[in-house]
Amino acid sequence: MREMKFFLGLQVEQMPDGIFIHQTKYVNDVLDKFNMSESTPTSTPLAQNHGICPDESGEKVDEMHYRSIIGSLMYLTVSRPDIMYPPCLCARYQSSPRQSHMTIVKRILRYLKGCLSTGLWYPKSGDFSLTGYADSDLGSCKLNAKSTTAGCQFFGTRLVTWQCKKQSTVSLSTCEAEYVSASSYCSQILWIQQQMRDYGLQFLDTPIFVDNEAAINITKNLLHNSKTKHIEI
Repeated sequence: MREMKFFLGLQVEQMPDGIFIHQTKYVNDVLDKFNMSESTPTSTPLAQNHGICPDESGEKVDEMHYRSIIGSLMYLTVSRPDIMYPPCLCARYQSSPRQSHMTIVKRILRYLKGCLSTGLWYPKSGDFSLTGYADSDLGSCKLNAKSTTAGCQFFGTRLVTWQCKKQSTVSLSTCEAEYVSASSYCSQILWIQQQMRDYGLQFLDTPIFVDNEAAINITKNLLHNSKTKHIEI
């Protein structure tokens, strides 16, 4: 069958020092499909203070067109973790999209215009230790005040899994949102460890990096006070 070049829309470049996986052709096809090939590139897929909300008073846009863009972007996240969060955020407003939502979606396409060939690099040599990173965005959902869990896992410098998902409960503090996120990725790490045992690889001491000191302290101290005992439940 010869060396693999394409697989389900993924372009695979196998080189002596590693493998590069990207979707450059797919990105160009998406930009052509939605008439964004001549758009002005932007440096980020989402503004820091984006303020995206239901926007009930905004001008309505074509739902089918909006959903088509979202679907195309979601498939692109297979190789582009850098745009994982914005499409997931915009996907929450597919039932009644407004012009403000369409503007944010088009910004993502403009970002892709500026970095068509970004992808995943898997070097042949180097460290192969398993590490995880967990983060959260407190109360980011304007519909029900739920937080968003996000994170990723690496084998050395090789990014292998990444996720972005709305939490199932409403967090009362940044500490709680971060702790719930860390708990979720602890389960993901355990799953990866179990999968690696099939290949004869043992990862028994995997660090998970969290950027919230209070959440880290809770993991070390099993005694919960009145402000954190509900997390255990």
